[in-house]
Amino acid sequence: MTVSAPLLIDGLRAVAPFYKGVLCDVWGVLHNGVAAFEEAHKALRAYREETGGKVVLITNAPRPAKQVGEMLAKLGVPEEAYDDIVTSGDVTRAILEEQGNKTLLHLGPNRDQPLYWDLEATFTTNDDEAEAISCTGLVDDERETPDDYRDRLQKLADRKLLMICANPDIVVERGDRLVWCAGALARLYEDLGGEVAILGKPHAPIYHAAMKRLETLAGEPISKEDVLAIGDGLPTDIRGAVSQDIDVLFITAGIHASDFGPSDAPEEHLIRKRLIEEGLRARAALPRLWW
Repeated sequence: MTVSAPLLIDGLRAVAPFYKGVLCDVWGVLHNGVAAFEEAHKALRAYREETGGKVVLITNAPRPAKQVGEMLAKLGVPEEAYDDIVTSGDVTRAILEEQGNKTLLHLGPNRDQPLYWDLEATFTTNDDEAEAISCTGLVDDERETPDDYRDRLQKLADRKLLMICANPDIVVERGDRLVWCAGALARLYEDLGGEVAILGKPHAPIYHAAMKRLETLAGEPISKEDVLAIGDGLPTDIRGAVSQDIDVLFITAGIHASDFGPSDAPEEHLIRKRLIEEGLRARAALPRLWW
């Protein structure tokens, strides 16, 4: 890491020449779940065109990369903004395959079913038959809260079932509000005494996969010192990159926007203070991603 706290910069172009590759978060940086941030995808496209660097999107979406790419296209993020995508869903599939013949309970919305396509696994909708849990989120994240699951999770935890969490995010932006994610259920399950395997950011496997993808795209080894991570989540994007010794561009107007003053004009001393409190650091900061 370069510095102990971020310095607000004019745009990605201020640091772009120093990096051969970018690992960019998706939700909260490129879109808010409803619409794409035009300046953000323009910035990534400019980075690719002007530096020749590679961009891998790294997301805690509990779905395969192909489906995430299709969603981005519908929101208005062009393929020219990135080279490839690595998802928590892809990493999760590998772990689920290791469960062998265990009967799995899917805890999450039906829209996450593509995660299991072509997967050799047995699923049940009966909690009593489950031998492990695959958690992708709340069934109805528009109305439910983690506490609605407390009694159900306690019974599963009492049976010592492993929960495999495909999305470590606690909350995520959807339009102008925040909704609960799978990470919130995993946190509660652990508090209730359950065993949890959390994949995606901030954990190492997804970064290893993303770095391998960068090197494949570049056709050569790439040092972590030559990679910049971009994200808005302190417990996921920022902590994950710091743990991997990867420089970070912190996008402050995401899920933590209210902590730093006006979202379009964050106060640097508040950013520094929060990072110190979290034991984190960043190379630079921007309210939103732009070139």
